[in-house]
Amino acid sequence: MQEFEYSIDRAVFAVHPGYCRGVIVVRDAENSGAPRLQALLRAEEDRVRERLHGFNIAGHPAIAAWRDAYRRFGAKPSEHRASIEAMARRVIKPDTLPTINPLVDIGNIVSLRHMLPAGVHPLPQAGGRIELRTTKPGDRFLPTIGGATETPTDGEIVLCQGEQVLTRRWTWRQAAGTQTLPETTSVFFNIDGLPPISTDQVRAAMRDVEQLVGEHTGGRIILSTVLSASKPALAFHVI
Repeated sequence: MQEFEYSIDRAVFAVHPGYCRGVIVVRDAENSGAPRLQALLRAEEDRVRERLHGFNIAGHPAIAAWRDAYRRFGAKPSEHRASIEAMARRVIKPDTLPTINPLVDIGNIVSLRHMLPAGVHPLPQAGGRIELRTTKPGDRFLPTIGGATETPTDGEIVLCQGEQVLTRRWTWRQAAGTQTLPETTSVFFNIDGLPPISTDQVRAAMRDVEQLVGEHTGGRIILSTVLSASKPALAFHVI
């Protein structure tokens, strides 16, 4: 049995009191095939192009909120974009997102559909504590397999397990070796809501993830909850 803790440091809520993160834990997913997801991804790309036609992407409320949040911890939004902005900009070039595997594709579909960051990580085999927090001395990030580790900047918001940084700059980039692969069967999704995205919108995105996971991977949802300033942590176990 694997024991987990998942928490968001209160320092994050001190600066972003309306922030929330949906957490969904999935087991026993079949993460290969599912060709119907490609059509869903293309459909969401088309909707984003229609929604953002003639729009200044940086000024879209759901994206502007992330640009402001990045500035607050010292990142330049034009150089390090939140995942939803990077995806939206790629889609309206126009370009298409690659189909990678069902679980990753589901995250991208839901992200575009709801205009919020939606990421997926393999569930660590050894259990442990996963934490969204500002950086600490000793934190390290591996950008590429076999490459040199990076030290995140002071005050940056990162997703960590111990001193291993799983994602830099909140929703910007996952570490090498933490990607969801076709053989990955157990994962956790992060669904991020920064005002004006509401908790209700995050929950709607979570319901879409759960429905798509069940329909296209056969995975079991063993946990689905929202972390916020009023509930910053949870503990769970996986058998």
